[in-house]
Amino acid sequence: MRAPAAPRPYVGDMTTSPEQGTSSALLTDRYELTMVEAALRDGTADRRCVFEVFTRRLPPGRRYGVLAGTGRLLELLDAFRFSTAELDWLADARVVDDATLDFLAGYRFTGSMVGYAEGEVFFPSSPVLVVEGTFAEAVLLETLVLSVLNYDSAVASAASRMTSAAVDRPCLEMGSRRAHEEAAVAAARAAVVAGFAGTSNLEAGRRYGLTTIGTAAHAFTLLHDDESSAFAAQVAALGTGTTLLVDTYDVRRGVANALAAAGTGLGAVRLDSGDLGVLAQEVRAQLDEAGAHGTRITVTSDLDEYAIAALAAAPVDAYGVGTSVVTGSGAPTCGMVYKLVARQGRDGTLEPVAKASRSKVSVGGRKAAARRRGGDGRAVEEVLVTGPDERVLGWTPDGDELRALHVPLVADGVVDRGWTGASGVARARDRHRASRDELPRGARRLSADEAAVPTVTLRLGD
Repeated sequence: MRAPAAPRPYVGDMTTSPEQGTSSALLTDRYELTMVEAALRDGTADRRCVFEVFTRRLPPGRRYGVLAGTGRLLELLDAFRFSTAELDWLADARVVDDATLDFLAGYRFTGSMVGYAEGEVFFPSSPVLVVEGTFAEAVLLETLVLSVLNYDSAVASAASRMTSAAVDRPCLEMGSRRAHEEAAVAAARAAVVAGFAGTSNLEAGRRYGLTTIGTAAHAFTLLHDDESSAFAAQVAALGTGTTLLVDTYDVRRGVANALAAAGTGLGAVRLDSGDLGVLAQEVRAQLDEAGAHGTRITVTSDLDEYAIAALAAAPVDAYGVGTSVVTGSGAPTCGMVYKLVARQGRDGTLEPVAKASRSKVSVGGRKAAARRRGGDGRAVEEVLVTGPDERVLGWTPDGDELRALHVPLVADGVVDRGWTGASGVARARDRHRASRDELPRGARRLSADEAAVPTVTLRLGD
């Protein structure tokens, strides 16, 4: 076995996005490449294979998950190329042999992907992504697929619980300072997919056309000799429609100073500490008494879905959420796996394969997916369609009771760009809204319970 080397570190620009040309090929684990090397040597690299992404269980207390990151994954797939820089590093590090380097130099994913539309809810065993191609070209994508979908879906799943608890009040994402700089961009995007109205992250706004929000922190108030001059300066720069942070010193005095600076046309005040429910009641009364009936109240300060739900009766107009949303509110991953479920046999046909390890059993064979709905239009079952490969591949629901869940994402290596960029985010947000509305009553409760609908199997005949 070749001993791992200690290569020279690559010092380069890692801040550019995939659209700007940065390769995503080394956002992977070493064993993906060493498997390709071994498969190239024994002649199995070109075997046709089907991989499936799913989760065996939802995090404790969650009744549904939300798929997010599909558009980001497709953008990164376009950038999954081994350029001279990546190949030179792999050679220097002696990760794989020369024949594998030659293969990687010409690597392009030429297979297909189908999956749940981004924004769709999912349940245990839901085949949220199906990747088909040769073993060598499909296995290389495992780490990238899982790192994107696990994180983005964890954020979106938490964000959906928050926007559900908020009902019609907007949630605003402001967690960049609690995440890796690139994770912050991904988290902002995933939160908007799940219904957040905007983000504080400017790069997310630039890449994905998201609404950006933010005015001032306590530091701006502390910079000035007193609160009144700080508020006056902010209003002079940003106008009376700005949001003034009124809890640096005394909240009641802060509200009075805010009104003195901006008048009753003040856009909003923000509360970032204390008993937010009580303070919101007091501030609303003070604003109304002064005639500032249109001035909104935004609350922040370590909010999560439970805190948002607890503020349902308070006169709050918007919620700013940071740490909890970018960390998945206690569930920072969805536990998704990327498993080989079918591979080309000696006769050229695809044969089901499955892992049989205790507690990690998988179901072999290609699967289609659908959601069964009751007479009221609400979901009653997640349906996995299994059977002979050619039957599953051509399956479509008969009638309106079942709604097919798989949509085409990549065909013969060509990415459907409708799922990427700003338009992809808008499309995913619409899909999430419709999908969540389809859940049975009670599915959005925050109390611990089982998955909102059971997962069943529909076996097609031979």
